[in-house]
Order: sequence, then C-alpha cells, then structure tokens
Amino acid sequence: MRSLIPFLFLVGTILSVHAQTIDVISYNIRYDNPDDAPNNWDNRKEFLISQLNFYNPDVFGVQEGLIHQVKEIDQGLEDYAYFGVGRDYGDERGEHTAVLYNKQRLKLLNQSTFWLSLTPDKPSKGWDAALPRTCTYGVFESKNDGTKFMVFNTHFDHVGVKAREESSKLILEKIKELNTENYPVVLTGDFNLESNSPGMQVILGDMKDTHIAAGKNAFGPKGTFNGFEFTKPVERRIDYIFVSDKFQVLKSAILSDSKDCKYPSDHLPVFARLKY
Repeated sequence: MRSLIPFLFLVGTILSVHAQTIDVISYNIRYDNPDDAPNNWDNRKEFLISQLNFYNPDVFGVQEGLIHQVKEIDQGLEDYAYFGVGRDYGDERGEHTAVLYNKQRLKLLNQSTFWLSLTPDKPSKGWDAALPRTCTYGVFESKNDGTKFMVFNTHFDHVGVKAREESSKLILEKIKELNTENYPVVLTGDFNLESNSPGMQVILGDMKDTHIAAGKNAFGPKGTFNGFEFTKPVERRIDYIFVSDKFQVLKSAILSDSKDCKYPSDHLPVFARLKY
C-alpha cells in the first residue's frame, strides 16, 4: 500500500498539470459619454467592477475604455495589471483595447498594439473605416505550470464594411507573424459583425467561436449588444471570444447581469473557460 502512495500522487500531479484552465472575458465597457445619463460611467462603474471581481477571470480584454476607465477597473480589482495604448496617438489619448490580467496567476512576457490598417505600426485609419482601430496583444506564461499562450483583443470599425473584413485578415496574418512558437491563441473583441458576415467567416476559417464550440455548455441570451434597452430581447451578437485548436472550450456564457433594471454596459460581456 505504501508503494502505491507515491504512484497515485504522481498520477494526480500529471492529471492536474494536463487539465489546467483559464477563464477569459471580452467586454465592451462603453466609453465614458456624459450624454449617456442615466447610464453614464459614474452610475454603472461600481457594478461593472463588482461583476468582474465576481467572475475573477485570468485575463480579459476591454473595448472602448478611456484611460481613466481602464485605471478605475484596474484599481477596483485585486492583483490585476493592464497594458495597451489609445487608438488616436498611441499614448493614453483615445479609446483603448486594453488587456487586464491576474498577476498572481499569469506572467506577462511581451505585449504591444498594432493598428487595423495598411500601416499597422503607427496610428492610422484603415480602408473605409470611420475611426482608427487597434488590436492589443500579450504573451503570457502560467505561473502554475509554465504554459505559454497569446491573447489578442480588438475593436472593429462600426462603419467600414471593407475595413471589418480586411481587419479580420490582418489579425490572422499578425497572429501567424507574431506567434513564432505556435502557442495557443485567444482572440477577444467587439467585431461589429454578426456570425454569418464575410469578416467572421474569415476568422472562423482559422479559429473556433467559443460560444458555438461550447455546445450544450453555452449559456445566456442570443445576442451581446443591448443598447441599454433593458426591456427588449438581446439578439444581436457582435462580441466574441475565438480560440485556436490548442484550446478546448469547456463552457461559454453571455453574461446578462443587471442591477435595478440597468445593464453595466450597452454590451454584454462574453465569458469562456478554456482548457489547454
């Protein structure tokens, strides 16, 4: 019996190592627009931060975050850090596609931001886009088992039809260019595209939609864009988490949490639990 104990411990350790999971969220937090009253940032940030604190993801990407919003979220969560630059000038000005991660669980190895345009290395608008758009990415190492993976977070243009399709192509090209070690990849974002669009089909040619891949373990309303309209069904799905084949999708949810008949943003966050 004694000789079995070390063996069973070894088996348990191996199974534990090979069953590591990460929780990911994609969240368009809605920029701080004073005209949003009664849904302006000051009225919803406390609930939004408490929501993130409850789900406690390993890593999450935000869209539309102005720097003070990103900092307030970071300060409201224990053990997190963030990175990313503003889309307008590559500094703190403008909206961010920032990535936040739990420092106790993940080590950040490398990070940067590129623009969704023909000149991705500098602030710029691409194709028929109305605004500059960005993608922020990071390379992470799990402090638990040393596994490395990449997270890309983006926000596609809301006007440019060609820009959205070309942005999909560009991101896949960038993933291939930057992922020289063939790490598992997560892509989060507000894509301003529904799943049957050409731009989405480009991404689905290389990556899995976690909400579909989760099958019976997918939960929540049909859509992600609520427009702060609490009494209407949420049907338009434009926010996604995509993953490469090296990830298994354990579960997915579109989170429709609310307080006093108000949503914390005009988009519902998307959650996925992944196994590598």
